Amino acid sequence: MLLMIVMGMGGIYRGLVYEATLLIDRLGADLWVVQEATRGPFAEISRIPTNMVDRVAAVPGIARAQEFVYTTIQRQYDGKPLRIAILGLDWPGDRGEWLPLSAGRSLAQAHYEMVADRSLGLRLGERIRLGKDSYAVVGLTSGMTDPSGNGFAFFSVQDAQAIQFDLPGEAIRLERETRRLRTAESDVGSVNPALLDRAGGPAARIPVLPKNYMSAVVAWVQPGVPIEHVKRTIDRWPDVSTFTRSQQEDLLLQGVVEKAKRQLGMFRVLLTIISAVIMALILYTMTLDKLHDIAVLKLIGASNWVILGLILQQALLLGGIGYGLAYLLGQYLFPMFPRRVVLIPDDLWQLAFVVLGISVAASLLGVWKALRVSPNQALVG
Repeated sequence: MLLMIVMGMGGIYRGLVYEATLLIDRLGADLWVVQEATRGPFAEISRIPTNMVDRVAAVPGIARAQEFVYTTIQRQYDGKPLRIAILGLDWPGDRGEWLPLSAGRSLAQAHYEMVADRSLGLRLGERIRLGKDSYAVVGLTSGMTDPSGNGFAFFSVQDAQAIQFDLPGEAIRLERETRRLRTAESDVGSVNPALLDRAGGPAARIPVLPKNYMSAVVAWVQPGVPIEHVKRTIDRWPDVSTFTRSQQEDLLLQGVVEKAKRQLGMFRVLLTIISAVIMALILYTMTLDKLHDIAVLKLIGASNWVILGLILQQALLLGGIGYGLAYLLGQYLFPMFPRRVVLIPDDLWQLAFVVLGISVAASLLGVWKALRVSPNQALVG
């Protein structure tokens, strides 16, 4: 069981890395343009205006650029808290055809449809209310989770922004009234009273107010064009920061999952040490039970090397059986874990060599006790 947990700790770490870079790899964008001096959109909040898409698309060497809206919300669903990672698709250019659909279809219209991951517990055709609108689940993915393990739900950018910036009716009313009062107190409001009605109306009808912000712009570079060359061009802009795909992955691995990685590593080392101690005690106890047999072997002329080999074989069998049972139990139990567990051959081989070393080291205590046995003890009792 201890070896299974050690194996699981390594798998959980690999799962963290896989989930942290999953969306970046699936999307495949060459450049990520975010708010200046931020490491968003996953590491922290990033807000840039919607016209940034046109600016990036106009840069020489850019093949395609699209909006990226990402946020995390928590709602009450069926009496239980439901955390959803919201991702906006730049519909109609991006309908979600790149998503690994296990059922249903991608988005077919700009509003009121969503593609959800199975980990959210939503069913195909089900409707869920988010904000002021109701959305139908038209497609299901499997294994699409954010770096925190929350299942993704994919909407059009407009719907994702509507959910992200949703406000209660009273808050909207107070905001409009505040705008109206500020306009009335200004010279513009005194000269043109008709502006008071415009100031107290919806924000979307006021030209001077910006549209909802987005989290980032993702862009693909034309084949044959150096990515670094395009990145340097955008880096000259004072209001944004630009990262390549590998840089965005490094930001996630060195920031979002760094502490979790170190903590899992510490637990893994401690459990490995505990496994070694327990195995040493087991072998020592088994050796104590065989002291009379060891004395008989010595009495009939068996060398210390023969006895050492028997104890070592016993230790290797114990370690091998324990490793095999750990792997078999893990194959059954790991899929039930709340976070993804990814077992890769390199980690399994590494743990196998560690178990081999533990088995040899743990046998030393039993060997020490066996070598101290006198052949005369075979004649006692």
